Amino acid sequence: MIYPIYTYGQSVLRKVAAPIDPDYRNLQEVIANMTETLAHADGIGLAAPQVGLSIRLIVIDLSLLNDIKPELKDFKRVLVNPQIIELSGEKENEEEGCLSLPGIHETVPRFNHLVITYQDPDFTEHTETFDGYVARVIQHEYDHVEGHLFIDRISPIRRQLIQGKLNSILKGTTKCAYKIKTVK
Repeated sequence: MIYPIYTYGQSVLRKVAAPIDPDYRNLQEVIANMTETLAHADGIGLAAPQVGLSIRLIVIDLSLLNDIKPELKDFKRVLVNPQIIELSGEKENEEEGCLSLPGIHETVPRFNHLVITYQDPDFTEHTETFDGYVARVIQHEYDHVEGHLFIDRISPIRRQLIQGKLNSILKGTTKCAYKIKTVK
């Protein structure tokens, strides 16, 4: 089932998401639906708050980037209860977009190295280290389970310059190619 993607202004996007345990109802179905939703929206990452679920769950599939980053074509992860335990290295600026902020792309500074702990869908613990683009994607999605959006990381001037687009999202007048759930 394809979920609607919650857009800017939805309160669930500003809440710190709750951890989940092995008894979480229909977890495998939720993961499958989030994965299908991500593919349908031509996205590379999706956090549960973006589909209205305030839980610590992220799906990532970088295969869409095969043409420009072929080394990432097989990178897929489901992160249950992720916790970033280290951010380090240089901060690099790169353009980001977000399915919850259709039509908005801004340059965002992110650390180029991270260490993260998480559980897989069977609740097996993992600790992994990521660099470069993968580290960026994980930080972006992790922000969602912490109640943040990438626009929180841009300068006040840039934020002012995109205010018209943010207002369009709030009013429900922004168009995009995937199913969304707006405030209005």
